[in-house]
Amino acid sequence: MRPARALIDLQALRHNYQLAREVTAAKALAVVKADAYGHGAVRVAQALEGEADGFAVACIEEALELRAAGIRAPVLLLEGFFEADELPLIIEHDFWCVVHSLWQLDAIEQAKLSKPLTIWLKLDSGMHRVGLHPKDYQEAYQRLLASGKVAKIVLMSHFARADELDCVRSDEQVAVFEAARQGLSAEVSLRNSPSVMGWPNVSSDWVRPGIMLYGATPFGEDQAVAARLQPVMTLESKVICVRELPAGEPVGYGAKFITPKPMRIGVVAMGYADGYPRHAPTGTPVWVAGQRSHLLGRVSMDMLCIDLTDVPQAGLGSTVELWGKNILASDVAVAAETIPYQLFCNLRRVPRLYSGA
Repeated sequence: MRPARALIDLQALRHNYQLAREVTAAKALAVVKADAYGHGAVRVAQALEGEADGFAVACIEEALELRAAGIRAPVLLLEGFFEADELPLIIEHDFWCVVHSLWQLDAIEQAKLSKPLTIWLKLDSGMHRVGLHPKDYQEAYQRLLASGKVAKIVLMSHFARADELDCVRSDEQVAVFEAARQGLSAEVSLRNSPSVMGWPNVSSDWVRPGIMLYGATPFGEDQAVAARLQPVMTLESKVICVRELPAGEPVGYGAKFITPKPMRIGVVAMGYADGYPRHAPTGTPVWVAGQRSHLLGRVSMDMLCIDLTDVPQAGLGSTVELWGKNILASDVAVAAETIPYQLFCNLRRVPRLYSGA
């Protein structure tokens, strides 16, 4: 059996959720969209259901998967509904729903609903992705109340640059949000992972931890809360072949690496078809036989090469950590000029094995 696999530590997941609660003293929706960032939405939700205040997903398909698996906790649809005919399903399964556009508000007003909805009313405070314009926000709130079809409204927005700790944009967005919600009596949700970790002065009754749940930092620099996170996923495989090469020999497609001296090369069963980034360059860190080493040459579809020259204890069958507790996903992301979010979400073909249930 091919040795590539992803080990998912559910105890570390719970630790990270509890950390989000600890540093905010707020209610927390665990964000499990995109199959829990590649960690397996059902297993993640099952591991957290006993303590999570609820979950957040992108769309109704993801929410229905959780309900089918027996998850009964609140589930928020972060993109709301895409068609008005989803509203009966939202009611049937007791989903919470974001409203970010006036057409969604119109659809709710026109719908015949068997019971009222819980709505999270989203303001575009400056990210300019989705969300109501500030001039429409107060009227939208009043229209929802007047419709008689809403049991509760939570006021929300989303930060564009909270991962930049010295950037004033988050403060500007808070100011826009506070002005738009003036006089409205409702709970508030502003803080995603970077604002949970790095913006303690932002008031938020509900927080929405995502990437931090999975033990990866959203920041490009050291940060106090990030230092307390525990990596949840360890992506690993094994050395399946060892090559002894003289100086001047090319390694991999395109001869992007040529041995500058006699070298010992390990071939690992891991490639871009598994979700490992193809553009990770020579020098991207790995962990093998208890020691840090690095990639050599181009990543192939099913294999990649690593340097074993200074790791004499490593050989055929040695376990290689591509990211996890010894090699942080954020370090791999920096080397590959991407972000941990993409590393996790791109994972495929690799079986997930769970511990700490």
